[in-house]
Amino acid sequence: MRWVVALVFLAVFSGSVPASAAPAAPEPLCTVKDPRIDELSGLVSDGAKLYAINDGGSKVQVFVLGRDCKVQKVLTDKTDPFDVEDLARTPDGRLWLSDTGDNKMGRLTVALLEMSPEGKVTLHRLTYPDGQHDTEALIMDKAGTPYLITKDILGEAGVYRPSGPLASPGPTNLEKVGTVKIATTDTQGGPVGSIGSVLVTGGASTADGSVIALRTYTDAYLYAAPDGDVPAALQRTPVRIPLPGEKQGEAIAFDPDGTLLSGSEGVGQPLRAVRGAAASAAQSGAPAKGTTSTATGASAGSAEDGSGLPILPAAGITVAVVGLGWFGFSRLRRRTRR
Repeated sequence: MRWVVALVFLAVFSGSVPASAAPAAPEPLCTVKDPRIDELSGLVSDGAKLYAINDGGSKVQVFVLGRDCKVQKVLTDKTDPFDVEDLARTPDGRLWLSDTGDNKMGRLTVALLEMSPEGKVTLHRLTYPDGQHDTEALIMDKAGTPYLITKDILGEAGVYRPSGPLASPGPTNLEKVGTVKIATTDTQGGPVGSIGSVLVTGGASTADGSVIALRTYTDAYLYAAPDGDVPAALQRTPVRIPLPGEKQGEAIAFDPDGTLLSGSEGVGQPLRAVRGAAASAAQSGAPAKGTTSTATGASAGSAEDGSGLPILPAAGITVAVVGLGWFGFSRLRRRTRR
């Protein structure tokens, strides 16, 4: 896709947020070698099998993988998506594809594609209440309500959910129910340097909805949700798990036992596992200070000021003027558009 160049004045945190020491470090699970999965963007697990999608695409394709990362079968449908970004699975076996990517901020509607266990796809169009957003993260709560978390260059992601039951084909109006503020980190990886550490590229939830996760290109943030309430969980102080060295990390999922899985775009990239991640988040998650609907990207145990934001080290705040393409540029995206 074309470069969309802008000069943006950014006020970002220069200090890194300390990572929780409780979860284990990421360990290789298997390597995705199938050339058909070259832009891994969404991932879910039922324990025995993994379900994966590519970024973008001109048709619905869900790859079913074994624990060795080998493709066992492909679920397809004739529906022509615009820009699929994330994947979720509800306990009844339905898969939900988040057709919500919008690099050029030009879509009048976005969509969720609901795939039944038999492979039938139902289209649900959605509209934002406040203009266009590029969204790469989908979280399904335990009641089956979808939440979309935007990808924001300033690190303050919007949280949206349908204002009523999903219509088909719709559109159904979305409502904004909160924001999540993520600070920069020094975790290495991703395609765009430190800015990538504030961009939300994927979401996931444990099978029982008790822990939810957001990821950036470089880190995962796990939020305790003991009552399954996603907006309330995102007000809590998360556990941060660094995911260093991922070329373009967008995929994140939980195994049924609470192991966190992550993966990157690119053939030959590994899927990695963080054992005990959900248990650590459930034990460490504490309510954030203050009463606003904004959650910070701090990890459990980090120092905070009265607003709930992490206290910065002496370096303070850096202000940068950045010229960059809005994450739809051709070297990162090779999508086919309608």
